[in-house]
Amino acid sequence: MARIGITETVLRDAHQSLIATRMTMDDMLPMLDSLDKIGFHSLECWGGATFDSCLRFLNEDPWDRLRTIKEHCPNTKLQMLFRGQNMLGYRHYADDVVEYFVQKSVANGIDILRIFDALNDFRNLETAIKAAKKEGAHTQAAISYTTGPVFDLEYYANYAKQLENAGADSICVKDMAGLLTPYGTYDLVKCLKETVKVPIQVHTHYTSGLGSMVLLKAIEAGADVVDTAMSPLALGTSHPATESMVAALQNTEYDTGLDLEALTEITKYVSTLREKYLDEGLLDTKMLGVDSKTLIYQVPGGMLSNLVSQLKQAGKEDQLADVLAEVPKVREDCGYPPLVTPSSQIVGTQAVFNIIMGERYKMVTKEFKGLVKGEYGKTPLPIDPEFRKKIIGDEEPIDCRPADLIEPELDKIRQEVAPYMEQEEDVLSYAQFGQVAVKFFEDRNNKKYKVDAAHSDVESQVHPL
Repeated sequence: MARIGITETVLRDAHQSLIATRMTMDDMLPMLDSLDKIGFHSLECWGGATFDSCLRFLNEDPWDRLRTIKEHCPNTKLQMLFRGQNMLGYRHYADDVVEYFVQKSVANGIDILRIFDALNDFRNLETAIKAAKKEGAHTQAAISYTTGPVFDLEYYANYAKQLENAGADSICVKDMAGLLTPYGTYDLVKCLKETVKVPIQVHTHYTSGLGSMVLLKAIEAGADVVDTAMSPLALGTSHPATESMVAALQNTEYDTGLDLEALTEITKYVSTLREKYLDEGLLDTKMLGVDSKTLIYQVPGGMLSNLVSQLKQAGKEDQLADVLAEVPKVREDCGYPPLVTPSSQIVGTQAVFNIIMGERYKMVTKEFKGLVKGEYGKTPLPIDPEFRKKIIGDEEPIDCRPADLIEPELDKIRQEVAPYMEQEEDVLSYAQFGQVAVKFFEDRNNKKYKVDAAHSDVESQVHPL
């Protein structure tokens, strides 16, 4: 048995899950050199919501962040999360933009791309997988894990085989909502190991309280790598704790080979960050508890709080039980999409409307209409043609890969961003985040102007006319 690899998530998913992705580069810098010396399988440090958060809230260049982490972590593979044809944005992009984004991600320091699609529609992964292979990066294809009538071992085995045949170097079981159970995980990983030859990685969240048990059973079933987070930013809606997992596997056939004492030094520093986030109100202690409702309703924690918030705004809080009962019905109507971003928000909001309007589908959101029409790709089960017609009327459904309908857009984007450009990567920041990126570029230029002006003042004082 080979040593179990650990992917450390403290630089990305841990703080995305607990403090809405607000960890700054200044917070990361003091621990980077130490993280690099540990011997992790990889450091997950980019992608997901980090890009958006850097530009929108932190006034940081996400590309600079990646280059800085690479500079301080030359010995450890850097990993990112990539939403297939969505990249890191919120719509499907043309193939030329996806290919260029992959190229620049690898050029700036990414070694492993974890590529997934919210609907497990393989067609939405093809371009990104081919691009990553072309750039020589490790291409990890991820399966969005969920439950429902179609999601049995055969479904997951077939999807894994499809991903392996497409060139995936490894496969990740991506359990965003913390729905995996220990023995279910054992059966799933065992089945995948018998189906494909590439390594299997398991990613889960601690939301339901089962995370550590899930990873242990995954390892016993043959998983090669697992995702964990440094303990001060672990548990709750984050991940099982790194130090605990390393200790649990010590002196067994699954030993990670990582030094617990060296990890403890990093723990001390991350503990100071935890205290800081608590003091600033960024870290809500509610996020650190166990939410067993996740398992009862099969509704991710973030989706549950969203439903409660929508009902409060409508003054209908007392109808939460009705909405929770409606969610699986809406999900069935629209082809059983996994409840992950963006489908969880789309299905949840429609369920709320169905209940508060007192009539199912009396009012339909634009996003739900798009999901049923096929704008996000093919759902795991076909949508009933009559239901589809009821929702989209006479509009033509999209049965092809959605990106096939998008013309190449890189040249047009490059022209639009030209007045603000300081580096080639700015094209990709603008492609995904439009006006948010423009505001960042303007702030960056103003800051540079102030620095130049201050420098010029100093010069004039040193050399008076």
